[in-house]
Amino acid sequence: MQPLMKRLSELRPSIAAAIERLRINDKEIQLKELDDQLAAPEVWNNPTRAQELSKQAAALRSAIEPWLTLRAQADDLVEFMDLDDDSLLAEFDGQITALEKEYERLRRDLLFDGEYDDHNAILRLSAGAGGTDAQDWTEMLERMYLRWAEKSGMSTATIERSAGEEAGLKSTVIEVTGAYAYGKLRSEHGVHRLVRLSPFNSDNLRQTSFALVEVLPQIDRPDELVIDDKDLKIDVYRAGGKGGQSVNTTDSAVRVTHIPTGIVISIQNERSQLQNKETAMKLLRSKLAQLQLEQHAHSITELQAGESANWGSQIRNYVLHPYTLVKDARTKHETNNTQGVLDGDLNGFMEAFLEAPTID
Repeated sequence: MQPLMKRLSELRPSIAAAIERLRINDKEIQLKELDDQLAAPEVWNNPTRAQELSKQAAALRSAIEPWLTLRAQADDLVEFMDLDDDSLLAEFDGQITALEKEYERLRRDLLFDGEYDDHNAILRLSAGAGGTDAQDWTEMLERMYLRWAEKSGMSTATIERSAGEEAGLKSTVIEVTGAYAYGKLRSEHGVHRLVRLSPFNSDNLRQTSFALVEVLPQIDRPDELVIDDKDLKIDVYRAGGKGGQSVNTTDSAVRVTHIPTGIVISIQNERSQLQNKETAMKLLRSKLAQLQLEQHAHSITELQAGESANWGSQIRNYVLHPYTLVKDARTKHETNNTQGVLDGDLNGFMEAFLEAPTID
């Protein structure tokens, strides 16, 4: 029984230290505040705001509960082992082994120590050089990230989506909600390059395509990143495109320009001008937060003009012809299982990025 007690006595302080480092107690307080707000009937007078609060609460709960469950199970096991019944040795050994494995799995959360790593994420995918092939590549990336989110137990919502003329996507904006969504996805921020035989030309020639993936921390609360009204230019215009009762009939689309940096956010998916403005401001706060991280600025007033995630050198290469290989240009992590990656098996690349000390 003593060796088992020793293993458990070593595990419990490690769990406690992780809970403290991850500020689980602070997150519990935040979750309680959110639950109190959601319990008030009047919050549902604004469904959009209520949905945002629900997503925040779900993300916090998924970050908190696994650690609290692990701590409770370890504490309960101590009480049972005090019975000093040697006939239960095998059972205790199995339970402690399970706790150790769960701790090792959860310990990856300790890698998410960035300022916004515990936030939800906004993915913005844009087609680059390569014409229709690039737009098709952008849609392939959209599918890849949606599959990854599904496998990771995260929820997604499409904020904006612009289809290509022939095939694929010109751009798409996706909200990803879940524990450490931004911390996990920030490894994807940059240019992704695809090499394959093109399905869009009659000669079936080898084609290189590029797509830009921007990963932004979702800033839901305006007080988390304050923007001076005088730095904003807000235009409204008539929404264009297919579908929607208000499309082409009212000036519901909104374009928000952040004058100091030149960042422009245009949203027209929602039916009301107010909803589009709220979404545009959320995206602008997220883009400014990302730009602040990139420029190591102490505040947004120090930001220099320029877009987040420029079209510089690619961060990852996906080769489907003449051989199959996906290789990250920063960590050198690679795999021949290209189909698995395109089906959302990205955790190997994400973990290699988090564990590389000189990146980011």
